Amino acid sequence: MEDPKYMTPRIEILPEKKFIGLHLTMSLSNNRTGELWQSFMPRRREISSISSDLYSLQVYGPMHFRNFSPFNEFSKWALAQVANFDVMPPGMEAFTLPGGTYAVFVHKGSSTDTRTFQYILSTWLPGSDYDLDNRPHFEVLGSKYKNNDPGSEEEIWIPVRLKNS
Repeated sequence: MEDPKYMTPRIEILPEKKFIGLHLTMSLSNNRTGELWQSFMPRRREISSISSDLYSLQVYGPMHFRNFSPFNEFSKWALAQVANFDVMPPGMEAFTLPGGTYAVFVHKGSSTDTRTFQYILSTWLPGSDYDLDNRPHFEVLGSKYKNNDPGSEEEIWIPVRLKNS
């Protein structure tokens, strides 16, 4: 894994995006990510996606990080991006990601290695010109992503807003 302390994010303003997929409620102490993706992956071809990238997205409550506990629950989604919601596979759900500003980090290494997230939240964010915004967080699992592989690469998108805004 690349040493997180040398990571500099790019800042992007993302337009609204539409997705179709599945979600589960979980916490860090009751991590059901494997279960979520095992149910989604066999069905991903049912979605008329506009990209081969997949998205792992988390919706946290407004106090999730202020009163952090590994028992705090959140909603985690396995998603594919779509142009519209005209064709909805049975049992799947639509998700609209609101637009906004994101700090984008490239994580190299296993998806189980949490050092990048620790660096972002405990080092980069407090020292930056940004505060965490209350919008979904997500990872883009593109062509270089390999589940639990030390050679894997993914993008981590953290919702931010300028401090004092």
